Amino acid sequence: MSGEEVPKIPSIELSQNRFLLTSGPKETHAEAKEAILKKVKEDNMAPFYELICEEQGWPVDTELLNHMKKENEEALKKLDERLKDAEENLGETEISDTLLARAEHFAKIGDKEKSLTAYRVAFEKTVALGSRLDILFANIRTGFFYRDNDIVSRNIEKARSMIEEGGDWDRRNRLKVYEGAYLMTIRNFKGAADLFIATLSTFTSTELMEYKDFVTYAVLSSVLALKRVDIKNKVIDSPEVLEVLHEIPHLEDYLRSLYAGDYQKFFVSLAALETSAMKRSWVLFPHYRYYVREMRIRGYAQLLESYRSLTMQSMAHSFGVSEEFIDKDLSKFISAGRLNCVIDKVNGIVETNRPDAKNAQYQQTIKQGDILLNRVQKLSRVINV
Repeated sequence: MSGEEVPKIPSIELSQNRFLLTSGPKETHAEAKEAILKKVKEDNMAPFYELICEEQGWPVDTELLNHMKKENEEALKKLDERLKDAEENLGETEISDTLLARAEHFAKIGDKEKSLTAYRVAFEKTVALGSRLDILFANIRTGFFYRDNDIVSRNIEKARSMIEEGGDWDRRNRLKVYEGAYLMTIRNFKGAADLFIATLSTFTSTELMEYKDFVTYAVLSSVLALKRVDIKNKVIDSPEVLEVLHEIPHLEDYLRSLYAGDYQKFFVSLAALETSAMKRSWVLFPHYRYYVREMRIRGYAQLLESYRSLTMQSMAHSFGVSEEFIDKDLSKFISAGRLNCVIDKVNGIVETNRPDAKNAQYQQTIKQGDILLNRVQKLSRVINV
C-alpha cells in the first residue's frame, strides 16, 4: 500500500466526534451527534450504532438498525463467496486481499472484536512484508478508535520490529507518525516531538490525522519538550510549519511569543489554545491541565533566567495578570520544587536562587576526590598486609 492512499478505516474523524459528544464542550455536542449519525447511516454501522446508543442513552431506531444489519449480512455474504472462489480457483494473493477486505468490512461498521480477529487471520495469510505492516497499521488505528492503548502499543512494537527487517521509506515514516500520536496519548511529549519533527517534510498519514492537526501536535509537543534554540531551528524556521501556521488559530502567536519573550501574548494564546485545541482533541484532552501547568512553569522560568530579582508588580505586568495571581501561582510551583526562586512578600520581590553551575561542579569534584582517596587508602592497606 506504499505510495497509495491508505483507507480511513476505521474513521478517526468518527472517533473524534464521539469524543466531542462525551467529553467535548457543550457547544460541540449537537454537531458531533449529527456527524456520528450521518456516518453510521452512510456505512451501515450497526454494531457501532448499538454501542453509541447504549453509551449515550439514545433510543434505538429499530427500523434503521434492522436495515443496517441486513446490509451488513449481504455485504459479508458477498465477501464470503469471494473468499470461497479465491480459495478454490485463485492464488494466495487473491485470498489475502479478500481476507483483508473482510477485516476492513468489520472495522468499517464498528465491530471491534470481529475486525481484530479478521485482521489477525489476514496477517497470518499474508506473505509480503509491506502488506503485513499495513495490517498492523490498521490494528493501530483500531486501537486509537477505541482508545485501547494496549492494542496500539503491541502493534507498534510488532511494526517496529518488522520495519527493522526491511520496511520501505514510506512505512518507516508512517510508523513514526503513529508512534508519535501514541506517545502524545501517554504524555511522552519529548518522544512525540522528536518523531513529529522527523516527519514534518514527509507526512502522508492523513488516514490518522489531518496535516493541520499534525502540525498542531508537532508545535505543542516541541514547545513543551525542546530547548529554546531547538524550537527556533527545528520548528519556528521549518518551512513545513510556516506553510500552515497562519491557518491554525492562536498557534503562531503561541509559538513565537514564548521564543520572543512576549509573555502576555504567550499567556493569552496558551489560554486560547486550551479552549480551541486541547479541550477539543481526543489526543490532548486527558493532558490539557498538565500541559498548561508545565507551560506556565516554562514561561516563568524563562523570564526569571534573565534576572537575579524582579518585583512582583513587574512580573505580573509581563504576564498580563494580577499580582495576586502571580503570588499564588509562583508559591505553588516554588513549594513543589519546580522553580528556583523565593518570594519576598515584605518588599514584593521575587529573588532567583539558581544553582551555581561552577559551585556544583566543584562540590562534585570534591566528592569524587574523597571517594578516590578512600579507595587508594583501602588498596594501600591491602598491599601492606
